[in-house]
Amino acid sequence: MRVAGWEPADSSTIPVTVCRVEAPPAKAPMRSTARSLHHHLAVAVLLAFPGAVYAHEKWFADAKAHPTQWEQVFRFPQIVGVAVALSATVALALLWRRSGGRTLLPGPEGFGATPDGRARFYALVPLILGIHVGAPLLVLGIMGQLFSPNNPLTGPWLYCLGVAQIGVGLSVLYGGFARAGGAALCLLWLVGAGVVGLESMLENAHYLGFGLFFALTGRGPYAIDRLLFPALEPSPRVSRLAMPALRIGTGLGLTMVAFTEKLANPELARAFLQHHPLNFTAWLGIPMSDDLFVLCAGSTELVIGLCLIFGIFPRLIVAGAWLLINMSLTVFNWVELVGHLPLYGVMAILLVWTPQDDDQRLWIEGVLRK
Repeated sequence: MRVAGWEPADSSTIPVTVCRVEAPPAKAPMRSTARSLHHHLAVAVLLAFPGAVYAHEKWFADAKAHPTQWEQVFRFPQIVGVAVALSATVALALLWRRSGGRTLLPGPEGFGATPDGRARFYALVPLILGIHVGAPLLVLGIMGQLFSPNNPLTGPWLYCLGVAQIGVGLSVLYGGFARAGGAALCLLWLVGAGVVGLESMLENAHYLGFGLFFALTGRGPYAIDRLLFPALEPSPRVSRLAMPALRIGTGLGLTMVAFTEKLANPELARAFLQHHPLNFTAWLGIPMSDDLFVLCAGSTELVIGLCLIFGIFPRLIVAGAWLLINMSLTVFNWVELVGHLPLYGVMAILLVWTPQDDDQRLWIEGVLRK
């Protein structure tokens, strides 16, 4: 093995003694046990950090040659991964319920944030989310792609849906007719299901969550609507539904990707890893096959998505997903940055917001304050 900046000395100057030692037969089981421990450790590491394949394979590989095969989910070993993910989700749900919905990670109040400060932060949330989703909508619309790089638009749809996507992006960026823009985003998602396929839209279900969010709560106090069209403001009862809709939409998208790019499509993930060798387990000295690597990554993504859908330990789950979703950013550069920008916004907000009554009250106070 050659190490950069170091050259080995002439082998003739190095005394070498070769000894032959025959291992007794009794040691063989120990090697087997060590190998088994290594594999279990590799699985544990991947379950904790599967982000190397968290990048959307369909954004960087031709998925036409590897269509999703849903029957694959019911075959070995994928069915084992799904069963483990479902069992882990149920266990976390029971633990979440027993803890009374208490988060394991401290929130802003643990760092001295006052109720007024938190309410002021919630007033900024629609603006923050508007930037995080508006910019990608503009970029992808200009490039003729619907919601993600693997959904190119052609023919008249390039003009109709592309312009509509740009219009929605401007609406949520500036906060002008933002509730109508949110409804238009939901409609765009539904039309997209017929144009590029329901599977692709379900993979981008976070855009549906964003559409519902803005349709339910608008763009908050820092927007054109608040200055010029105050009659368009939502009621507190409607606005309370905005954050849950955003969380569920994000979780649904992550759950779908866990299936369509891994658990129900291991061939696509395998082809992706052949062109982008991101299976990092060999770097840790505990090599794992690509198939097992994909299975563990898909199972972990499924747990993350389901926990977000059902609101189980949301702050802890988001903190873990935040690390995972950034691990391949330096590999795929601006394409992944633009595509994941909406998710960055959602995760940042969910690190602060919780479904507790106190947060709900401060959310309404902040987002609807005059």
